[in-house]
Amino acid sequence: MATDFLYGKGVVKLVSTEWLAEHMEEAGLMILDTQPNVHDYIQEHIPGAVYMNEGLLRVPLGGLPGQFVPPEAIEPILRRLGLKADVPVVVYTGKGPYKGWGDGLEQTMVVYSLARYGHKNVYVLDGGIDKWKAEKRPLSQEFPEIKESYFKVEVQGDFFVDMQEFKSLREQDDVLVIDARPPAVYEGQGPWRKPGHILGAINLPWKSLMDPDNPALLKPKQEVLDILEHGKITPNKRIICSCGTGREATNQFLLLHEYLGYPNVKIYEGSFTEWSSHPENPTATGPHPKGFEEKCCG
Repeated sequence: MATDFLYGKGVVKLVSTEWLAEHMEEAGLMILDTQPNVHDYIQEHIPGAVYMNEGLLRVPLGGLPGQFVPPEAIEPILRRLGLKADVPVVVYTGKGPYKGWGDGLEQTMVVYSLARYGHKNVYVLDGGIDKWKAEKRPLSQEFPEIKESYFKVEVQGDFFVDMQEFKSLREQDDVLVIDARPPAVYEGQGPWRKPGHILGAINLPWKSLMDPDNPALLKPKQEVLDILEHGKITPNKRIICSCGTGREATNQFLLLHEYLGYPNVKIYEGSFTEWSSHPENPTATGPHPKGFEEKCCG
């Protein structure tokens, strides 16, 4: 299979709609639709695509919401999808023609999860189905035949850190913590019990990297590199991506670790939801990483 990727340094690659149009008929390729509602998929999808909802990936753990399901729970689901370790899978999303719920992150969340659970060849469709449709490429309402696979889940523990490891790393000089949430939430009050952000985390809103009209489409590469340079987000640092629940951070992780090949990038999967649930963990408000004051008991 050709390797004319837009980006690609890791097990995840970013591919264009042109690339998919050229390769979609090849036997060694799977297409996965992650539009936010099954009715979106039923109404229209890229020909040959199989549907998967990202809601299958996370459930509460000890009461803490949004935690990844264990390997023994996700393995039969991935097998029913027909996922095979040796077959590349192209993942896409869209706003959704029936419900309109899509925010663009469905595809990065699913792609990160597939790689996290051990798939070694996952592609992200840059621009998703909305770019595909804008280019007047074919759509379908047919459901493909699927033969269950024998995919073996192997959790990639080097992709992420838990809270204890995060605590031991976050204040080290060469560690940079990124918060992918919108500025208003980073600086002030979101839905969490405490306002602001993890003390010391810089704000890199995930949408700042994306096309303003299509949140599944990355901005041109040089614009992305300029944003990273402006934020002093460089490959020589150890980078921990965070957000509210770990979902927005998948966009940053894939960009830095997989597309651009930064050597030391991880996700703090618990992110601000877990962090703020412990009153002793320091947070800050305002536009600066250290904030205006440390809040330990807010």
